[in-house]
Formats: sequence, structure tokens, C-alpha cells
Amino acid sequence: MKLKSILALVLCIGTVLAACGGQQGGGKTNLKTANDSAAYAIGVLIGEQMKGDGLDSLDVNIMAAAVGQMLKGDTTLLIKKQNAQGFLMTYMQTKQKAKAEAAKGIGAAWLEKNKTKSGVKTTASGLQYEIIKTGDGALPIATDTITVHYHGTLTDGTIFDSSVDRGQPIDYCVKDFIPGWIEALTMMPVGSKWKLYVPSELGYGERGSGKIPPNSVLVFDLELIAIKSK
Repeated sequence: MKLKSILALVLCIGTVLAACGGQQGGGKTNLKTANDSAAYAIGVLIGEQMKGDGLDSLDVNIMAAAVGQMLKGDTTLLIKKQNAQGFLMTYMQTKQKAKAEAAKGIGAAWLEKNKTKSGVKTTASGLQYEIIKTGDGALPIATDTITVHYHGTLTDGTIFDSSVDRGQPIDYCVKDFIPGWIEALTMMPVGSKWKLYVPSELGYGERGSGKIPPNSVLVFDLELIAIKSK
């Protein structure tokens, strides 16, 4: 979860608590008023988002206590307001770094096992590929604009992008693709279909991209349809 999202959630909690007169009902389950229902509804949404972002281990009682202290103007805060944002940013960065490092190890183990599969070839860079079909056209170079069809997933099968699903191939310059694609495409004659297994360092690395988490191994079904221009 991004820092702004967390701060927005905390603001929502504060707004509801303020609407309820600052009451905190640790074990409260009865919804007697519209304010009660609004508080509970926002709690459901916050819980869902926090769980989805891997923050379900946070102690919600501590969070609620801090909100209550702020609403009351309590000056005995354990973390001062001016330090809270920096503390939270450091926490999230540390958590994300640990997650990325774990993903890197998982990806390396996955590739090590995958390279033993029949038909999988591995290049010096670590790129793995299977030749599904070999075309009889020309080989593109880095400065060529080409037409390709592709279907991209994570190793667990999660689809992050697919021209196949959109039903529309794309035209793009070879040199503007990720390194794993550039390497593969310059070995693929037009008309070829390959399956690529792209290590994170040949994909989006530690930064990730959109639906692609940091240090992810990427799997592509890639078809080189044509060279459009030199």
C-alpha cells in the first residue's frame, strides 16, 4: 500500500470516530445508529485493503488508540505527529524491500527448476526460452519496428498484460522493449512463436511495473508477426 493510501485510511478512521463523538468500541458489534453503521462499513473496507496489501499483521487496537489520542489532543503520543510520516515511510520501504528480496530468491529457484524442462534453452544472460514454431522470415535488429502478439503472466499464472486477450497485436521498436524481449526478438525469424521465461533483471527488476511485483520472473507467449520498418 502506498503511504498516501495509508494516511487516507487513517483519516477515514478519524472522521468516523469524530462523527461518533470519539467513541471507541473495542468489542462493540451492535449498530444502533447511522454513525455506528458508517464506522463499521469503513472498518470493513479498511480491513479488506490492509489485508490485500499485506498489512493484516498490524495491531488495529494500537492504531485505534493513536487515532483516539489525536482526536482528544493528547500530548503524550508515543510517536509525534511530525515524525509519523517519516516512520511510516521507513516501515513500508523496509517491508517492501524484504518482500522483494524474498521474491528474488523464489524467482531464482523457479528458474533453476524450469531450465531442466525438456525443450527449454538458457542463454548466457539467463534468459530461458522454448521454440514453439520457427518462422522463415528475416531476423529483426534493435532499430526495427515490429508487429508482435504476446500473452504475459507471472509464474503463478496471473495475467498482467496480453495483446492476445485484447485481440490486437502491437507495433513497437525492438530496442524499446525489456532486455529479455530484445534478446529473444533478435534471434527470432519473422513468423516464429516462442515461450519466454524472463529473469527479473531482464524484465522490470526491483522496481516492478503496474501489476508486476518487484523481482518477478515473467512468462511470455511471444509471436513475431512482421517487421514493419527499418
